[in-house]
Amino acid sequence: MPNPSPMVELWRGGLLESSHAGHAVIWGSGGMVEAWGDPATVIFPRSSCKMIQALPLVETGAADAVGLTEAHLALACASHQGEARHVKMAGDWLSTIGLAEPDLRCGAHEPYDKTERNRLIKTDESPCQLHNNCSGKHCGFLTVTQHLKAGPEYVEIDHPLQRMIRDATEEATGETVAGYGIDGCSAPNFAVSLSGLARAMAAFASASESGDARSRAMHRLTRAMMAYPELVAGEGETCTDLMRAMGGRVAIKYGAESVYTAILPDQGLGMAIKITDGGKRAVLTAITSLLVRAGVLDPAHPAAQARLPAVQINCRGLAVAELHTSPGFPD
Repeated sequence: MPNPSPMVELWRGGLLESSHAGHAVIWGSGGMVEAWGDPATVIFPRSSCKMIQALPLVETGAADAVGLTEAHLALACASHQGEARHVKMAGDWLSTIGLAEPDLRCGAHEPYDKTERNRLIKTDESPCQLHNNCSGKHCGFLTVTQHLKAGPEYVEIDHPLQRMIRDATEEATGETVAGYGIDGCSAPNFAVSLSGLARAMAAFASASESGDARSRAMHRLTRAMMAYPELVAGEGETCTDLMRAMGGRVAIKYGAESVYTAILPDQGLGMAIKITDGGKRAVLTAITSLLVRAGVLDPAHPAAQARLPAVQINCRGLAVAELHTSPGFPD
C-alpha cells in the first residue's frame, strides 16, 4: 500500500508515541470528492461490504418470499456481538426457513458480548455458529441459496450465490475485482480499490425506493441498517453508537483489519477508509473525524467525544494519553 497519508497519532507526556497512516476516499454523484493517501489502493473490504453481499437477498426476491423484516435485513449486514438477541434472532430466522444451526458455514467462536460469554461459561455451554458475528449474513446466504434451490455449500467460490455477489460487487464498484480471499467466516471476500468501495457506498447513498431493482435493494438495506443500529453491531460498539448519534441519517460499517465504510444519503456521499497497519483503534478515530467534518455527527455528542479525541485511561482511571487525528487529516 504505497503512499499512505498520516491519519491518527497517539501522544503521551507531550511526545508522539505512535502514528497510524492510511487511505481514505469520499465519493459523490459526480465522482471522487476528496481523497487521502492513494485512492487506487486495492484492499479486502472484509465486513465493511456486507451490504453488497446482502444485495442478492433482496434482488432475488428471497427476502420477501419468506417475509423478512427490516430487522432481518439489518442483521444480514451485521458484524454483531453475539448478544442474546442476536443469537435468538438468527436461530429463529433459520427455523422460519426450515433450517438449523448446522446448516451454517461460518464456524463458531465465543461471543464478543460479555454477558452472553459469561452465561456460556456459567452453564458450561459451548458457543455455536449462531454466536459468530457473521451469522446474520450467513442466514441471508442460506435464504438465497434455498430460494435458488442451489447447493448447500454456499461459501464455495463457484456457488451461484457467490457468483451473484461477485457480479454485484463489480457493478457497484464500477471495476473488475482484483481477486478474492477467504474471510474469517469462510465466505469469499472480493478485493477492490478503495475508490471503488467508496463509489459503491455512494451508490447506496443515492439509491431510491422508486428506482430500478438494484436501487430499491440498496435503499432497503441502507434504511434497515439505520433503523436497527443495535443489530448491526451491539451495545457500546462504534457502529451502533455513532449511527444512534446521527439519528438514523447515516449507515456505517466496520470491517476487520481496520476498514470502515459510510453511507450518507442526505449528502449522496459514500466513504471508505483503510488504516494500513490493520489496527482497530485508529480507524475508529478516523471515521469519527470524517463524519464530524461531513456535518452529520455532532462533535459534542458523547459518542463522538469518546472517539475524537480518544483518551487513553490506565488501570487507576487516570487519563495518560490521547489518540487524535494527524495534522492535515481530515483538514
